[in-house]
Amino acid sequence: MRRAKGIGAINKQKLAQAKYKDKGSEIAEDQLSQMSKMLEAFRTNLEEFATSHKNDIRRNPEFRMQFQEMCATIGVDPLASGKGFWSEMLGVGDFYYELGVQIIEVCLATQHRNGGLLSLEELLKKVRATRGRSKQAQDVSLDDLMRAIKKLRVLGNGFALHKLQDGRYIVQSVPAELNMDHTSVLNLAEGTGYTSFTKLKEQLKWDEDRAHLVMDRMVQEGLVWVDDQNRGERLYWFPGLFPDTT
Repeated sequence: MRRAKGIGAINKQKLAQAKYKDKGSEIAEDQLSQMSKMLEAFRTNLEEFATSHKNDIRRNPEFRMQFQEMCATIGVDPLASGKGFWSEMLGVGDFYYELGVQIIEVCLATQHRNGGLLSLEELLKKVRATRGRSKQAQDVSLDDLMRAIKKLRVLGNGFALHKLQDGRYIVQSVPAELNMDHTSVLNLAEGTGYTSFTKLKEQLKWDEDRAHLVMDRMVQEGLVWVDDQNRGERLYWFPGLFPDTT
């Protein structure tokens, strides 16, 4: 028979476990302290880098995107506030707030034509045209637009980005809830700018009721134009999927 452990052995084992636990906590605290110091050093170096390259960050869209990515690695968001170091030194917060206002203006001005769906490339073209009126205007990129649009989400579901299968993005500027079926229709129409019940049934394998339900909703929201002049069947055109020639 095995002998039961004595009181002394049990106490000795508990004492050893307590020491291991204390040592583990000490190591964890030391590692956390080292990581905090490293992040603080990274943050300080990032601020020094930003100070040295502030003109490039302001003027060069590609450089600005890389700078944003560096900030994200340590949890710094230069767009989070219009006050503080980042805004005072770089003006990046003010830059994106101003860009957000220009995005809203362009989207509102074009809603009567596209129903509130606009390709990101077309939005960039129009925003650049608007900003080009000022000689001091900073150039903007697709990445800048996407960051500004994400900040506009505080306004509700009126502004959103939808990625198509070909890699392009569509900007939604109306408070309509687009589900997976609506996105599937957009993907189907991305090449030609239009779709039809025949396409929906053949390529998406939808039945008549589902096709009617989805397209009637998109027509109701003003996202598509109905074309009954086509021979054969009705076509549904997405003005946001083809460039504005005006």
